Amino acid sequence: MLRKCLFPVAGYGTRFLPATKAMPKEMLPLVNKPLVQYGVEESIEAGLGEIGFVTGRGKRAIEDHFDTNFELEHQISGTGKEKYLDSVRKVIDEANFSYTRQGEMRGLGDAILQGQRLVGDEPFGVVLADDLCLNDGLGVLGQMVQLYKQFRCSIVAVEEVPREHIHKFGVIAGNEIKPGLHQVTDMVEKPAAEDAPSNLAIIGRYILTPDIFDLIRETPPGKNGEVQITDALLTQAQRGCVLAYNFKGRRFDCGSVDGFIEATNFVYENVYLPKQAELEKK
Repeated sequence: MLRKCLFPVAGYGTRFLPATKAMPKEMLPLVNKPLVQYGVEESIEAGLGEIGFVTGRGKRAIEDHFDTNFELEHQISGTGKEKYLDSVRKVIDEANFSYTRQGEMRGLGDAILQGQRLVGDEPFGVVLADDLCLNDGLGVLGQMVQLYKQFRCSIVAVEEVPREHIHKFGVIAGNEIKPGLHQVTDMVEKPAAEDAPSNLAIIGRYILTPDIFDLIRETPPGKNGEVQITDALLTQAQRGCVLAYNFKGRRFDCGSVDGFIEATNFVYENVYLPKQAELEKK
């Protein structure tokens, strides 16, 4: 049964300095809601309400956000401002939160390995909050959960990207077993455009089986001296099965300033304004 989701949030957010000097990048607001809350809401929608954060120094604000603030709630209780807490109250009521620390930044593979103490010996999701995924129907993680129930193996979300941007991503090659779904045969972390096995780039949504933890332990540091999850997943694909799913929806790269601004404008027009119109009717 899938019920747990890891959020690796230990990164420094250097591309948003000086804003992230004392503030986690995951807490940067898309209009009036922090980026990480969108990912948590997607996880809850998918049925993964056991939320584990792999944090680091300076990330206390994430833990505080997903907790009750008695002073604030007392001050606005009974006023028209109370309705603005509805979304985060709903998240707090529907999910359970746990936290562990990644003491040293050694890559995404290592961050996921640190999360084993929160996950245990069961399959789990992984959400990278930098990748904001929005659509009108079921969220990306929910789509992947449906596939997992059918195939019972690790799944990565992918999308087609222009060749000039391929060096920013992990990239897969595979055999298409049905439209939009590939069985992975190769996986390369941030290849040069001429070396990329395809234009299908991995984005920040994963479902992983628990044997991935032993595979990560076997994986030596790769590109940039970091333990890459793509290297462990390639081993898993060679020994068994890993699927790549070309998801339905729109992704914004909120790890970059340009992508964050694009996402903010989209959320303001398509999410925030309609929501405000609903609130004004109450």
